[in-house]
Amino acid sequence: MENDTKMNTENKAQSKNQIFFFKYFLLVLIDLVILGFFDEFWKHVELDSFSMTLIAALLLQIMLKLTLVLEHKVAGYFKKKSGTLPKVLRFLSAWAILFISKILILEAISYAFGDHVQFLGPVHGLVSFIVVVIVILIAEGLILKLYKKLA
Repeated sequence: MENDTKMNTENKAQSKNQIFFFKYFLLVLIDLVILGFFDEFWKHVELDSFSMTLIAALLLQIMLKLTLVLEHKVAGYFKKKSGTLPKVLRFLSAWAILFISKILILEAISYAFGDHVQFLGPVHGLVSFIVVVIVILIAEGLILKLYKKLA
């Protein structure tokens, strides 16, 4: 235990780039694990290989984060305005962006990987894809919350 404390006091502060890299490296690994579990245990997710799963996890992470950036920018626009209508429009635009983005991400994955990465089932696999994304977001949130509590 004493060695752990000594090592921590000798470490240098991490740069923003290092923190960014570590965070997204961890998130891609979480996505990789979740996709792997779904591939193994659910008939509606089919991934041909580990390599395809890894690349799909990376693409998924990038596209999910771009979606959140867009949603936050649109929400910020409506947040500056006062009244009920901007609040309603903020909610509706957030919902639309988050839902439509899932369709676009699913199409991007389908285009990029063809039959190597497939989400099957109701609504051409959209339901299974949304289930996987929800589980990924929950897992990422729980892991990041645990990580912050350890500090």
